[in-house]
Amino acid sequence: MKTPLRSRLFASLFAALAAGAWIALWSWDAGPYARYLHHASWTELPGIGPMCRALPGASITLAASLHSVAWLLMIAAMMLPTAFPLFDTFRRMTLSRTSWRTLTALLIAGYATAWAAFGLVAHGFDAALHLLAERSSTLLADGWLIGAAIVALAGVYQFSSLKHRCLDKCRSPLMFITEHWHGRSPRRESFLLGVSHGVFCIGCCWALMLLMFAVGTGSVGWMLALGAIMAAEKNLRWGRVIGRPLGVALLAWSAWIVVQNARFV
Repeated sequence: MKTPLRSRLFASLFAALAAGAWIALWSWDAGPYARYLHHASWTELPGIGPMCRALPGASITLAASLHSVAWLLMIAAMMLPTAFPLFDTFRRMTLSRTSWRTLTALLIAGYATAWAAFGLVAHGFDAALHLLAERSSTLLADGWLIGAAIVALAGVYQFSSLKHRCLDKCRSPLMFITEHWHGRSPRRESFLLGVSHGVFCIGCCWALMLLMFAVGTGSVGWMLALGAIMAAEKNLRWGRVIGRPLGVALLAWSAWIVVQNARFV
């Protein structure tokens, strides 16, 4: 198979994977089990808290399993497309090996593993906060403060040097591969390359991903918007100029949440 045809086929398969994840999320959101896709928004917790207390919950095992599946679908839909330049560069560099398909699959699996680990931490922290809120009338009434704090944190992080160092790593896929993959133990190195890139990707995007918990995870519209922003920041030339305006917008949004809720206190 000629290389250009392989490239088109790989891009098509990758696009189909991402599109399938988006379709699955949209179908889930429109179905009878949508409640397991969503987490309550901290900005609206005072209004929906009593209802959450009254609704019967699923078993911990079922809820955790469904939330895990939802998170992996979100990663496939939102984050895998942002890392396509790395995956495609690696595929082209390993085409001479008979096991290039396996190596590419291990690279993607390593990347997904890093994000899955971050998801466990983020969901665990969010679940602990919600459990605390359900047992505290004060925190339940003022849960919007947590939402405002998460939005403000995402805004401040847009100006951090750590974010920009991580972005520099993500914007140079060829250099990243040559630094982390030497081919002496190809399968292990491919998986670890994916994990390493995933860690730097988390370093770029973790604060923006936490916005999903501030406004309520599971909104397909929010996922599309955040996925587009993160893809632009990492892969487009003008992505370097949107960071600071986005940070200002997030800080303004946080202030608006405070003003809107403080007047009722």
